[in-house]
Amino acid sequence: MSPAKPSNSETRTCWGIVPAAGIGKRMRSEVPKQYLKIKGRSVLEYALSQLWEVPALSGIVVCIHARDSHWCKLSIRHSKLLGTVTGGKTRAESVINGVRFLRQCGDPEDWVLVHDAVRPCVRSDSIQTLIENVHSDDGGLLAVPVTDTVKKVNPKHRVDLSINRESLWLAQTPQFFKLGLLEQALNRAVSDHAFITDEASAMEYDGYHPKVVRGSVDNIKLTIPEDLILASFYLHQRTTIGQ
Repeated sequence: MSPAKPSNSETRTCWGIVPAAGIGKRMRSEVPKQYLKIKGRSVLEYALSQLWEVPALSGIVVCIHARDSHWCKLSIRHSKLLGTVTGGKTRAESVINGVRFLRQCGDPEDWVLVHDAVRPCVRSDSIQTLIENVHSDDGGLLAVPVTDTVKKVNPKHRVDLSINRESLWLAQTPQFFKLGLLEQALNRAVSDHAFITDEASAMEYDGYHPKVVRGSVDNIKLTIPEDLILASFYLHQRTTIGQ
């Protein structure tokens, strides 16, 4: 049974999608990286715990792999957890499945936050800032400016040129869009076999210009084994210092 849509005329209705169907080959682990443990708790649980703290979110759906054997072992119980959907072959297809689920209980004019399952260090206050600063159909996303010098390198690993970093930002998640517009953009991009790497790039392909909202440098995405060590450090510091 689809969950009932909450009624609140004073605020926007916002939902959440967490794509967690990846297998994480670059992490070189038998366990998908979203299920790796940091101090006895899975990476996915850390990510979800910050989403639970966002008052604007009415409900969250998690996209898992068709042969996922780890989700059922987690003891996740929360009133905002609407359930799971089967992920697709790509991130875009997984998010589309999540959007279709939410369309059963939501409205095209509702908003949806899409957050990587493997970004355990996201801060709930950053998510709240994103929501408060994005209102147009273009939507928006958390990101941080590039601080290192960027080199364009040829196939022989020789530098072709240095790129002006002044207008370069590193995209993060959550990314925040209207439910109906995101569904439209993702469907078009997938149908056209367009090269998209996140929800913002799908919206860009459909002619929109998402707003960048500055996030936190510790909102890292776990990709390689060293990232797990860094995430563990960030989470420990946050607990110790109380941030």
